[in-house]
Amino acid sequence: MTKKILVVEDEPSIVKLIEFNLTKEGFSVDSALDGDIALQKIKVDMPDLIVLDLMLPRIDGLEVCRRIRAEKEHIPILMLTAKSDEFNKVLGLELGADDYMTKPFSIRELTARVKAIFRRMEAVRRSDEDTKPPERSIQIGDILIDTDGYEVTRNGQPIELTPKEFELLIYLANHRGKVLSRDQLLNAVWNYDFVGDSRIVDVHVSHLRDKIELDSKKPLYIKTVRGVGYKLESKEEK
Repeated sequence: MTKKILVVEDEPSIVKLIEFNLTKEGFSVDSALDGDIALQKIKVDMPDLIVLDLMLPRIDGLEVCRRIRAEKEHIPILMLTAKSDEFNKVLGLELGADDYMTKPFSIRELTARVKAIFRRMEAVRRSDEDTKPPERSIQIGDILIDTDGYEVTRNGQPIELTPKEFELLIYLANHRGKVLSRDQLLNAVWNYDFVGDSRIVDVHVSHLRDKIELDSKKPLYIKTVRGVGYKLESKEEK
């Protein structure tokens, strides 16, 4: 089935560039020139992925991202930001954006990122028959991960995660007890080079802790290994 992409960008020339190239790759592409129109279109016809500029008229990209996640929608979001807009870039990731690119950007790289997001989403949902039998249900302390149902609960209560947070948790859970470097996580979960920008990992780990830990300042599950990276362990482990 053809994947639907909504491009939310207020510069028509950029919209045409993205639309032309993604259509050429076989995607169905729609566009919105401001955040208000984007939210209306999402309600009528849910896209499979959103390319979202932060600087938009009427309703900005951060607010669009916030409203989508408030509705508990698991649409992947690829954010476009100004190169110098560090604060909003980090804030967008904290709100649940899955990836970001800074302007000006390479259209070939944007296309590659879009394809990588779809590959990762598919990989999370399907069983990997070439490895050991997949764990369809992973219990870690009072956290239960249902990989088939794409759900996470703590003591039976649902925890809402973004697609990227879910992928990160699954990867940590499948390698529980092992120390994973930020570069390993970038390569495995994001699947391409961020040129040493490991902050995207730190932001997503922080956001994930806020959701699954009872006290994110004293985490029981996702432990920081100083100078190396992170490790997921059950609270019973010492």
